[in-house]
Amino acid sequence: MKLKALAILFVITLMVCNAQETRPGPQPPPETGEKFKVGIAGYTFVKFDLDKTLETMKALDVHYLCIKDFHLPMTSTDEEIAAFHAKLKANDVTGYAVGPIYMKTEAEIDKAFEYAKRVGVKLIVGVPNVELLPYVDKKVKEYGFKYAIHLHGPDIKIFPDAEDVWNHTKDLDPRIGMCLDVGHDTRNGKDPVADLKKYHTRVFDMHIKDVTAPTKLGYSIEVGRGIIDFPALVKMIRKVGYKGVCSLEHERNQEDPFMGIAESLGYFRGVIETTKE
Repeated sequence: MKLKALAILFVITLMVCNAQETRPGPQPPPETGEKFKVGIAGYTFVKFDLDKTLETMKALDVHYLCIKDFHLPMTSTDEEIAAFHAKLKANDVTGYAVGPIYMKTEAEIDKAFEYAKRVGVKLIVGVPNVELLPYVDKKVKEYGFKYAIHLHGPDIKIFPDAEDVWNHTKDLDPRIGMCLDVGHDTRNGKDPVADLKKYHTRVFDMHIKDVTAPTKLGYSIEVGRGIIDFPALVKMIRKVGYKGVCSLEHERNQEDPFMGIAESLGYFRGVIETTKE
């Protein structure tokens, strides 16, 4: 009787072990295998330090960060920059760009380009004064970087939408283009899907957010709850062959944004998965 019980126990143990061996592991995020990447714009964490930022990104399986200067000041020493990158690497995160950085003088442009060089990125997301664009053109040629002008809807006078950025940059060095913020483009009455199609050769970065209305009164909301057609946007991202990062810039409830960040990324990734052919 004891031998029979032991035999049954042995068989059950084998079954449990085999079940554990064949249990599938975590699935990779839906953007795996796409030409574009999913990231987070540093401004999302404006109220939080780098440690909390990286903790959140790790939990959400996000690996690309657009670096803001409140996480890595422009006055950082080489040692501080090295420590910053070491911390990112320990969390499997790559800092792929710096910005947005506002630039109102040639000296501020000089400082931004030198900062990007020291940080080790080749993409600056910037907002220069319009009259300084020829100087930006000169610096792009000097450094060999890409420069993505962050459009900001109807909130400020310069660069409200993709068409405006295009008109200001089309005759400049082709490495000067835009960070297509789909929310702000929409708030200025534009269609970000159509604008991506039309201006994709100058789209070097994208900020992903949703908004409630195509006017200045529209405000940022969790992705999927607003008016932007994200299935159409993702399909267009694929169609034009965009190879940059789609960085969530979550601006709602900045004192406690974490549920909104997770919801927005979950929705956006769900759209990526369900629009695959």
